[in-house]
Amino acid sequence: MITIFVAGMLITGCSNSLLTKFQDNQCVANCNGPASDRRYFEQPVIQTFQMFIAEASCWGIVFLQQLYSSYSRPARLVATPDTSRESVEPDASAEPELLLSTDPNISLLSSAPTDSMKPMQPMLDGNKVFGLSIPAFCDICGTTLMNVGLFFTPVSIYQMTRGALVLFVGLFSVIFLGRRLELRQWTALGVVVLGVFIVGLSGVIYAPDTTPEGAIPDDTVREPNSFLQVALGVFVIALAQIFTATQFVYEEHILQDYHLDSMRVVGWEGIFGFLLTGLIMIVAYVFVGHTDAGQGGYFDIPSGAAQIAGNRAVFLSSLMIMLSIGAFNFFGISVTQKISATSRSTIDTCRTLGIWLISIMLGWEQFRALQLIGFGLLVYGTLVFNGVLSPYVLKRFDSGRIRLADEEE
Repeated sequence: MITIFVAGMLITGCSNSLLTKFQDNQCVANCNGPASDRRYFEQPVIQTFQMFIAEASCWGIVFLQQLYSSYSRPARLVATPDTSRESVEPDASAEPELLLSTDPNISLLSSAPTDSMKPMQPMLDGNKVFGLSIPAFCDICGTTLMNVGLFFTPVSIYQMTRGALVLFVGLFSVIFLGRRLELRQWTALGVVVLGVFIVGLSGVIYAPDTTPEGAIPDDTVREPNSFLQVALGVFVIALAQIFTATQFVYEEHILQDYHLDSMRVVGWEGIFGFLLTGLIMIVAYVFVGHTDAGQGGYFDIPSGAAQIAGNRAVFLSSLMIMLSIGAFNFFGISVTQKISATSRSTIDTCRTLGIWLISIMLGWEQFRALQLIGFGLLVYGTLVFNGVLSPYVLKRFDSGRIRLADEEE
């Protein structure tokens, strides 16, 4: 199942970034005029809102699971006492009795507890569920900022800059979860920072010709981003990783103490995020979106809704984004629950290669050697941080706790 979760997270994660960039490239006004006069779909708040719609829809799957369980396993199997037989003391050497449960939060096959089994975690229910509003709020801030940053950067630079996530996850794990980092991990974080810096530098250096003319259809060609725009985009994306790291670490903190099915975690976060984002959208439209300066901007919600309804490509991509985001968050929560938040950030970083290659194949970007160097450092530092790679040069300085793979064999 862990393999399925990881593979699903990689596939849906690549789809999210590519589909969002495709949606950003859709022209919604003045499409027959010169590229400088065209207006494109730029609605980061609506994109965040549709993400929470997808997450909240996970409750539909939970309902279907409960419905299926109620019909396929209507009752727990309990042995009926047979008074015709003599009472026999239980045999200590016998296999533990298997019981069928209709509770979707408990494995269908469970056995009587043994000394080797961990005590069952208490359920996350009642008022404790409101604790999931904190990661939902972090998700609002992080996703909205990343959607804004994606306007100004190529999708590969966007994804590579998100590699800074492992830095903040590592630091917050030390601060809030009480973990200790080894020397190799601190060094790996430095390598990650260097890799992100090189990736951002490559985007700034090649900013004038980031999107080559004719690389994508004429109605979706955007004016190349300027030096300052790309620099601002990289900064905003890196800033968003602080909120995403807080979300990951807080989710791991909750799942360490309480038990809740992954689909329900996504569903609760979707509900809280839906309500909070909806409130923010209403307030922002009242004070900004309906003003003359705010018309057509990020907070002009009626204009954004009309753009979705009036453009087939934007509408279909919204549906596909919601589908992939719902699946991505389910797989991500499952990875956090089964492994850790740092492993989730590692997988999130490694999907960068697929996004980069697909972007080049689609003609959205050109190959840049500097990006390759930054990406290599980014992945290398992430793998070293999580113990997948153990560099020999650090072996003698880490109290003998790191061994090469062949020595472990």
